[in-house]
Amino acid sequence: MVKTERNKTITRPSEIRVKDFDEVSLGFTKELMKAEAERCINCKNAPCTTGCPVGVKIPEFIQCLKNDDLDGAVKIIKLDNNLPSICGRVCPQEKQCEDKCIRKLKLGGSVAIGSLERYVGDYALNDNKPTPKPSKKIAYKVAVIGSGPSGLTCAADCANAGLDVTIFEAFHQAGGVLVYGIPEFRLPKDEIVKKEINKLIELGVKIKYNTVIGKTIKIEELQNEFDAIFIGTGAGLPSFMNIPGENLNGVYSANEFLTRVNLMKAFKQNADTPVFVGKNVAIVGAGNVAMDAARTAKRLGADNVYIVYRRSKEEMPARIEEIEHAIEEGIELKLLTNPTKILGEQFVEGMECVQMELGEPDASGRRRPVEIANSNFVLSVDQVIMSIGTRPNPLLTNEYKALETTKRGTLIVNEESQETVVKNIFAGGDAVTGAATVILAMGAGKNAAKTIIARALSKTI
Repeated sequence: MVKTERNKTITRPSEIRVKDFDEVSLGFTKELMKAEAERCINCKNAPCTTGCPVGVKIPEFIQCLKNDDLDGAVKIIKLDNNLPSICGRVCPQEKQCEDKCIRKLKLGGSVAIGSLERYVGDYALNDNKPTPKPSKKIAYKVAVIGSGPSGLTCAADCANAGLDVTIFEAFHQAGGVLVYGIPEFRLPKDEIVKKEINKLIELGVKIKYNTVIGKTIKIEELQNEFDAIFIGTGAGLPSFMNIPGENLNGVYSANEFLTRVNLMKAFKQNADTPVFVGKNVAIVGAGNVAMDAARTAKRLGADNVYIVYRRSKEEMPARIEEIEHAIEEGIELKLLTNPTKILGEQFVEGMECVQMELGEPDASGRRRPVEIANSNFVLSVDQVIMSIGTRPNPLLTNEYKALETTKRGTLIVNEESQETVVKNIFAGGDAVTGAATVILAMGAGKNAAKTIIARALSKTI
């Protein structure tokens, strides 16, 4: 087995990309794709596939790339993943499929599976071939609440099986977190997300916008009309630290900030819903959402943007690539730092912080941050964006009491079928797990679809 170095995707220079919202990573050229595909050694036990939450047959689709069979690669991936263009861009492959790659440690680095998947997905989106229709229709109606990754996946699988599917979306645009949470520079909306959703519509899926289930329509009404219901409402309710000053003007949740920019296009001149951006901005948190908020603030004109995180760089939960891109774009890391108070009269004028050190591991296995006595200092900022996690909005469960939830407000489901305690009501994605990854949400949507389809088929026999 010969050591060959991993091929790098083409990335726009930081000094240029930080001035716009165009996509940062341009992916592989055909030549780079071929060279990277050749690095795959076709392991018989395919450890990479075991690392994929939806079980994509990775060596098989890469073999198709080696054989110049892009159509074959599309067919193989889409057996398990309906959104390869999206997953190839935003999934943490380094912690999943690529982490299991046999080349990872001593043979030049893992095969760039995510980038190869993106290449195949983009080809499929732009090949102008008609969307295959299911061979037969089944008189079984499915309501999908929410059009994020789990909802889209459940809808696609059910529609491909011939079921009658309707998606109910609270916003005026479909895509869930894919459109309101992830910035344009990481996931283009028109070129990628809208095209994926249009393929669903071509498949026969109906989408009803501006419909809040629990308010506009009650769950009981859906039960009267549909045979099965899938809840994929996500986890859009932000968390705050409950420290003094969080009610000042200039304090945002990352959810609100990113939704205004991504969904409401606040980055455009003369936007209907403009968003305030300070000159010195602190982002509290260090996940992917925090990186997105920081890089967005920089693009909107902030002079200084700080990531304020109470642990060290090694504990940062964001993808390595996102952290690297943020640093390249001038984002400053304020590590082992924890806010204690936001200062100001009406508007943010600063943030008092305390320095931390790492102690013994906590329940998560990470070393617990411990405050250093008398280490308080003031960070000079005029905007603070909180990005310390989210939880499901209780609107639906408050209205429909039959659904059971955990203490965190997440829905309780059967892990195999994704069925809630109410028969024929299923749930998946962040509404069940809390904030997690796109691919894990998709896996839940697929599991629910399997059960729904099986019940639909048994009903027609």
